[in-house]
Amino acid sequence: MKKVLLSGLGAGLILFLISYFGLMLGIRYFPELFVEYNNPLFNSDGSRDLLFFMHPFIMSFALSWFWARFKKLFQGTIFLRGLEFGFVYAIVALLPVMWITFSSLDITFLMISSWFLYGFLQSVIAGLLFAKINP
Repeated sequence: MKKVLLSGLGAGLILFLISYFGLMLGIRYFPELFVEYNNPLFNSDGSRDLLFFMHPFIMSFALSWFWARFKKLFQGTIFLRGLEFGFVYAIVALLPVMWITFSSLDITFLMISSWFLYGFLQSVIAGLLFAKINP
């Protein structure tokens, strides 16, 4: 359990930093994508901002638990194990969630695709960290 918590916390911190700086780079280099966030669907009064910033940690703890349960199924080098872990998460969790989100909300395919890619990259990075820290 200690490895799950420590690797989850470590991955959460790294994903938080990557997400934060990735957001800054994304706004700078892909401003047309971020203009879509001016939609009233995404307006917030600020009372839930902390929940948004906790996302990498919530995701990392969940993925760390998943890794601890199923790490024996991922074979090969650290890179291959992390990549396969990311693919499994993307197909099992992200694809269905992105499908229902796209079908029920007025958002573009570009936006939903960027969310899918973002989640996939997060899970690959977490998988690489877990494969290194908790083989």
